[in-house]
This record gives sequence, C-alpha cells and structure tokens, in this order.
Amino acid sequence: MISIRISEDAIRDLDDGFAFYEAQDPGLGDYFATCLRADIESLRVFAGIHRIVYRDYHRLLSRVFPYGVFYTIETDSRLFGRFWIYDETLSGSGTGYWDDIEP
Repeated sequence: MISIRISEDAIRDLDDGFAFYEAQDPGLGDYFATCLRADIESLRVFAGIHRIVYRDYHRLLSRVFPYGVFYTIETDSRLFGRFWIYDETLSGSGTGYWDDIEP
C-alpha cells in the first residue's frame, strides 16, 4: 500500500498558492487545487521516477502551474512506500484543501 504524507509547511504553501491564484481570478484557485492534487496523487504510480535534486529528495514539477513538489520515499516492512511531501518555496496560512488526501 502506498501512503502519502504532506508536511504542515507544504500544506501552508499549497494554501498560499490557492489564495494567490484565487485572488488573480475567481475559480483559478480551485483549478490550482485540482491540478496540484492530481500531481500529488500521481505519486502513487510514478514516485521515484522524478529527478533527485538533493540527497534523496525527488522533485515533481506540476504539469500546469509553476510549482515544484519535493518528496522522499520511505519503505518499511508494513508499507510498500511512504511519501513525505516537502515544499519550502512559499509560506502562508491554511484553507484545508489538502486535509483529505487518502493515505
């Protein structure tokens, strides 16, 4: 089973991205959230194929928005893999769009 964990800093960054794009044009924030959620969920299939940019950190570039998702892969005896998502390029406050990504 694949598990995805998103750090609190990354959630704040994603929320900031939502707020930024929503301020540009109403509805664009929702499109941003949908696209980034799809990019993050794609890690269930494609994790590990992205370029390693620092030590064991991979970088997934969003297909639509100028956004990068940095992640590591952990394995243990109970799980096939666990992904920790990190993004320290932005900072901000929360709207909760990312709370329900299923582990």
